[in-house]
Amino acid sequence: MKHGGDIYSDGILKGKKLIDFSSNINPLGVPNSIINNISEAVDMLNVYPDIKYRILKDNIMDYVSESYEYFGMEKREIKVTHDNVLLGNGASEILDLAIGALKSITIIVPSFVEYEDNAIKHGVDIKYSYLKEDFTYDYEDILDKVKGSEGLIIGNPNNPNGCVIDKEKFETILNYCELNNKIILIDEAFIEFTLNLNLSFVDLINKYKCLVIIRAITKFYGLPGVRFGFALTTNEKIINYFNLMQNPWNINCFAEVAVKYGLKDKKYILKSIDWIKIERKLMLEELEKTKFVNTVYNTYGNYILLKLKDINCHKFYEKLKEKGIIIRKCDNYKGLNEEFVRVAIKDRKLNLKLLEAINSL
Repeated sequence: MKHGGDIYSDGILKGKKLIDFSSNINPLGVPNSIINNISEAVDMLNVYPDIKYRILKDNIMDYVSESYEYFGMEKREIKVTHDNVLLGNGASEILDLAIGALKSITIIVPSFVEYEDNAIKHGVDIKYSYLKEDFTYDYEDILDKVKGSEGLIIGNPNNPNGCVIDKEKFETILNYCELNNKIILIDEAFIEFTLNLNLSFVDLINKYKCLVIIRAITKFYGLPGVRFGFALTTNEKIINYFNLMQNPWNINCFAEVAVKYGLKDKKYILKSIDWIKIERKLMLEELEKTKFVNTVYNTYGNYILLKLKDINCHKFYEKLKEKGIIIRKCDNYKGLNEEFVRVAIKDRKLNLKLLEAINSL
């Protein structure tokens, strides 16, 4: 499976219930603020959405500025207009369109497999910049590769290893791309899990027109079924391309309600902060002690990359599946091989089940 374990083929369609540690979704589930107001979406089912999505864009603009305060930081005003907010049926639509707007691109690898898939689909020429041995970004190599590309895509945090961009080291790349009319796509689908929104580049979109910051409500807000993502940019080429190529009414009323209430749910956000802070520490420490694990890589995300020993990812996957757990085999990530797997960070009960299952192999 390209995106990890298949709970349908391996579980649901066979009448089995599997614990899915390949899916990096907040285990706290859907925010109550959305559930309590879902009737608002039902009431809108018989009318078309606003084709300009004005209220939805207002809510996104409010969130981007106010979210700093939600995460315990000083509130920051990110000055953007409706034109600077791009909406997608999931971040996947944003990624697909943004990559398709380019003729050539540098992709850091290993990274989210859809970056490469989208580039190949659109006939975009690809250059690859590999992570260093310690799975951090090689900024000199990125700069060298982007000189021969129209753009760059990079995760912040990166998937599958969870490293973040060092803003100081990245500044040279930013300045070069700005001066040379390059485009930098920064995928921040997991940025909330860092617990430090100052790591985001969204505050720089007015200074650097080369930047396109991509976000989603899928991961932190536990809403993969809603399919909603957005991007912030002042880059006219990307804005015009979206206006030309994107289908109208691509966002449904349930996504509008999810954004309106979920992104302002301070209780849910605070509870999620407490969860990831505690459980990430636990999992990083305890996985170091488990059988068959050679290396545990530090992460700013809600997932952890592991390098195995004395077993390959296929056997490891099958043994855990026998115990009702599926994980993410990472052999199809460029730059990784059969020694690597990725596991999500769940709630305490499920995390302990995974640790117990690994130690019992």
